[in-house]
Amino acid sequence: MTTAWVFPGQGSQATGMGADLFDRADSQDKLQQAEKILGWSVAERCHSPIEELSRTLYTQPCLYTVECLLVDLLRNQGSLPDYGAGHSLGEYVALYGAGVFDFETGLRLVHQRSQLMDQVSGGQMAALMGFDREALDQAIAAIEGVVLANDNNPGQVVISGTPTAIETLLGQVKTKRAQILKVSGAFHSPLMADAARQYQTILDGATFGPGTFPVLSNVDPDPSIDPEILKDRLSQQMTGSVRWRETSLKLAKLGVETVTEVGPGKVLTGLIKRTCEGMTLRNVTAAADL
Repeated sequence: MTTAWVFPGQGSQATGMGADLFDRADSQDKLQQAEKILGWSVAERCHSPIEELSRTLYTQPCLYTVECLLVDLLRNQGSLPDYGAGHSLGEYVALYGAGVFDFETGLRLVHQRSQLMDQVSGGQMAALMGFDREALDQAIAAIEGVVLANDNNPGQVVISGTPTAIETLLGQVKTKRAQILKVSGAFHSPLMADAARQYQTILDGATFGPGTFPVLSNVDPDPSIDPEILKDRLSQQMTGSVRWRETSLKLAKLGVETVTEVGPGKVLTGLIKRTCEGMTLRNVTAAADL
């Protein structure tokens, strides 16, 4: 049976996530490492009100840590997938799971990434559900200052750009539902270019190794184990689109029969279900699921 692990990103966080992981003896080394790197406790932050936990500065390191702890439990059971993929921040966990870098390297990258993204302001993101894709693509092409940030499935996308450009697009494209997202900036768009340049210096200094299984990247869903390719794709991620619909279709083309979403919530299995038929979809949200 061909399998894949997928890892959710920002938006899947929930107060209390990871609760049954934090008291486990086999979690303590990583939790102590995380507190030393971050200067605050992941366990305590995961129990904070959702408004605080949802701040980019905290969300990304918390999700990364919780998901890595779940990966460790799966590994300890002797489980490894044939492929891995992650949605935005989740790509870092996919790379950790594949052994491309160790926990500390990944957390240091995520910590710097979250700080830079938290400081960005002036942009906006909006989720769109139920629309004419051709009309949407034409509007994005015609309106300066807005891009497709997340191509999640045929009926759900996220756009990113200036508030004026997003308002203009929403006035031109009919949707069943459109929701402005509570984020600090226009993630996965050219408006992140300054943050991406600062981040590149940090990424250049990180050591990557070959993957133990191929990872499908957000900006390029072709699977790879090559450390240089995976690092280069990661460097494009902050300004590039999350091509999740293509990732889902690629998993199906690769013959993947079972997809396990590792992390809080069921966002990614929900997106895959609406894109691909016939896959067995599982969720590992906590230690209890194992």
